[in-house]
Amino acid sequence: METITAGSDPAAAAEFGLGGDAATPSLVQRIHRARWGAVALLLTALTAAALATAGPARPALAAIGHMRWGFLPGLVLLSLLHYVCSAVALRGAAGRPLPLVRTTMTQLTASAANRVTPGGLGAAAVNTRYLVCRGLPLPRAAVAVAVLQVAGVPADLLLMGAVLGLGAVLAPGGGNDRMLDALGHHASRAADLVPPLPLLVAGGVLLPAAVVWGRRAVRSTAARNAAAGLADLCRRPRDLAVTLAASAGTTFVLGVAFTLSVLAVPGTAVGPAMAPALLAAYLVGAAAGSAVPTPGGVGSTEAALVAALAALGIAAGPALHAVLLFRAVTFWAPVPLGLLACRTLRR
Repeated sequence: METITAGSDPAAAAEFGLGGDAATPSLVQRIHRARWGAVALLLTALTAAALATAGPARPALAAIGHMRWGFLPGLVLLSLLHYVCSAVALRGAAGRPLPLVRTTMTQLTASAANRVTPGGLGAAAVNTRYLVCRGLPLPRAAVAVAVLQVAGVPADLLLMGAVLGLGAVLAPGGGNDRMLDALGHHASRAADLVPPLPLLVAGGVLLPAAVVWGRRAVRSTAARNAAAGLADLCRRPRDLAVTLAASAGTTFVLGVAFTLSVLAVPGTAVGPAMAPALLAAYLVGAAAGSAVPTPGGVGSTEAALVAALAALGIAAGPALHAVLLFRAVTFWAPVPLGLLACRTLRR
């Protein structure tokens, strides 16, 4: 491997922070970034210490000592398996034998990008760039990523139907029925709170606008390319099956992790027999939380999952502890891994 020195290539030396005056700005920028990183780490530590001594945080800290930490290794493994399933789904949508390890690292990077962008835009940009680097033309890479996102909808719907059907067979009149009844009750109460006249006026204004916007979206180039890509995927039955199965697998793995998180909190008072109901609660809560276009669904997803657990009769305190444990392990903990994976992939 050729070694870059200050005398062999000044431009390359400046880029890597070597050499004389040409390299000085790069070196100074790195020093400043390191200083700001240290300051941010110190502020984070001080904030965490302040929150730890605050009154509202004391019940949560007390609950940590009573959790069943034997479930933690399973949560970590399921979190990693979720990214492997995402990598397999991307391979199926791209129609190419992408390296599994690097594709999984890309999914970790994509998840870190999603923490600051709404609607999955960060993941779409990262996956598109990765496919381009693997040799796909940019239009085909963008279509493959769009097809992957579209294929996730029927996969999740099929998974939800299977989970609800399994729960009805294994436990008729159990947790699934209670949760669906609670959702229907809340929906009817919300409908009763809305005055009919403003609703009709809003419908008369928004519905035509939605129709016009929908026609323009369907006729757009992006929609036509996505439809063509989906048709091409349907002509590849094996890749279609892999994409759908892996897309459903990503959601199913997170649902199992959510179930383990609830079982890890003693105050939830649920057993393994409630697993189908907890899976259904995760599917409904995650779908409701993702409907709000916030970066990564932060805030909306937690509230929706707590509400889904409350529909199963779980108290608000233990439900909140279970949701926070689940999001800490599967949502926030992989972010440093995603940043390290991004650094490795850029090399």
